Amino acid sequence: MAVKILLVDDEELFVQALSERLKTRDFKVETANSGREALDKAKETTFDVIILDMAMPGMDGMETQQELLKTNPDLQIIFLTGHATLEKGIDAVKQGAFDFIAKPVEFEKLLEKLNAAQNKKKNLDMKKSEQDIKNLMKKKGW
Repeated sequence: MAVKILLVDDEELFVQALSERLKTRDFKVETANSGREALDKAKETTFDVIILDMAMPGMDGMETQQELLKTNPDLQIIFLTGHATLEKGIDAVKQGAFDFIAKPVEFEKLLEKLNAAQNKKKNLDMKKSEQDIKNLMKKKGW
């Protein structure tokens, strides 16, 4: 099954180019050019990984992450930004991001991070399913 990615960045040409590269690697990619648009899309679709720009007009990446994680705390978010500082990266991870990568990023490095985030999401989903089964068995008295 293809990994579903939401790519969020206000630089439209960058979004288009990266989206096309990811699609050639069999990722299912949707795009958004603002934090608000990302929130709307995340309400409609469940994504495995969100690649999120840190600095955007209006709602920035940190605000967007906070809102996304309120509705889905297991969401895997990778910050990809040209405005990277170690402090911002640590802050993002402390607040729930999977990882933080500075632009320009080597495409292979991004693919490694995407695969690691996908694996973490799969493990979280599996644990959740196992807990649901245990709860159901307990409820039914099995």
